[in-house]
Amino acid sequence: MKKVLVAYSSRTKKTEKMANYIAEGLRMASCQVDVKPISAIEDEQGLAGYDCYVFGCPTYHKDMTGGMKQFLFKAENANLVGKFGGAFGSHTHSGESAPMIFDTMLYVFKMDMTDLGPLNLTEAVVLSEEGLKACQAYGKALAEKM
Repeated sequence: MKKVLVAYSSRTKKTEKMANYIAEGLRMASCQVDVKPISAIEDEQGLAGYDCYVFGCPTYHKDMTGGMKQFLFKAENANLVGKFGGAFGSHTHSGESAPMIFDTMLYVFKMDMTDLGPLNLTEAVVLSEEGLKACQAYGKALAEKM
């Protein structure tokens, strides 16, 4: 059974909802999943032991949150080279954070990222049935690619 970490930053609980919906999709595909806010991961040892990493953050003023930037520095020290990954985020209008996280995981961490790209949803969609299904489908697709 593949072990997956879904780590997220959330300001309004929308990205947290996405994290939990993605985890549901991964579990539907028989993965063991830990869902954690990035604040619960103290150092790179907190990232050890997973087959796949899915990081998420909302877009805030056309950027990722400061907490996510600090978390990515921790993750860089965890040597995630070759590990499978995905990224997600919620936004109101611009949506820059999920692609930035995805690119960091791909080009800086040298991870094996999903060919689906990042999952990026508006906050209004996150709260809908469409958002639930999109997140679950992303989780299932990640599991199938591992």
